[in-house]
Amino acid sequence: MALVQRNRIKLTLEGAKLIIQACEAKSRELGQDMDIAVVDDGGNLIAFCRMDNARITSIDIAINKAFTAAGTRRGTHEYATIASPQGGAAFGIHVSNQGRFMIFGGGLPIIVNGQVIGAVGVSSGTIEQDRIVAQAGVDAFLDALAEEEEILR
Repeated sequence: MALVQRNRIKLTLEGAKLIIQACEAKSRELGQDMDIAVVDDGGNLIAFCRMDNARITSIDIAINKAFTAAGTRRGTHEYATIASPQGGAAFGIHVSNQGRFMIFGGGLPIIVNGQVIGAVGVSSGTIEQDRIVAQAGVDAFLDALAEEEEILR
């Protein structure tokens, strides 16, 4: 039995900034300003960006999508069906955690070597746009990390 965790990978502010920049670029490509949140593995906010025309009502939604993805280790879109009132096994889960649990797309975990190191949450567009932008941030981070690790070898 281990008393402490060793060799944990930690998402840094620089990593969070890279994710935000990639999300901003994809948002501009789609023509939709977004609210973008990046959290650590405990769901704590590391970085946030509200693009000029992003909805102010989506600020908390973006943060909570990231919180949900980090805490559950899965994309928030995975809860859309199982949390539905039409017999979903997880119906009502969206009111847990003081209402912070998000059940629609735009929140994705960041997984490195099987470990969730954080998550990104995006809101202000359609659910599909939010997912696309969040995925762009995760992909850019993982690509940059792979390059960094190659350089360190």
